[in-house]
Amino acid sequence: MSTGSNMTPGTAAPPAVSAQVPDFSREHKSWFSWDPSRSLIASIRSYQRTPSPRNPLHIANRKLAVIRHRFWSAVTGADIPLNCHIGGGLLIPHPNGIVIHPHAVIGPNCLIFQQVTIGQRRAGVPTLGGHVDIGAGAKLLGNISIGDHAAIGANAVVLSDVPQGATAVGIPASITVRNS
Repeated sequence: MSTGSNMTPGTAAPPAVSAQVPDFSREHKSWFSWDPSRSLIASIRSYQRTPSPRNPLHIANRKLAVIRHRFWSAVTGADIPLNCHIGGGLLIPHPNGIVIHPHAVIGPNCLIFQQVTIGQRRAGVPTLGGHVDIGAGAKLLGNISIGDHAAIGANAVVLSDVPQGATAVGIPASITVRNS
């Protein structure tokens, strides 16, 4: 029986996307293309790269980044603060309605679809590991931890931790372990 690869049957393939090393090429945008989601991420990166305003050039760069961020936030309909902690390689193919709490931590190479909320519930905010895929309309609320290579189903309401490699689906979300 052929598995279509050179792997031993019964062994899981390693994930193609790293949970530790950010792949900034996923955020790359060409200068002359209309790509609002990548433009929004670029404005956030530009703001975070500019040192604190001590000289006139830094002040101008930060103000320009804020203006770009406001424009692309309005175009995309996303509420992603300039000061949030986002690992490299974030993909938001359909950014409409995405809301991220300023203190949430998003690991590298994550994928977030439209209408996702990553926010506070009583105390604390979510921490996402690397290469977490979040389906459309999902809500991640409270002081929870989402493990590396986890998946959150569309419209799931996640109120508890999701282990590495697991999938969370439903309202409230129940956890299943992937069998790859």
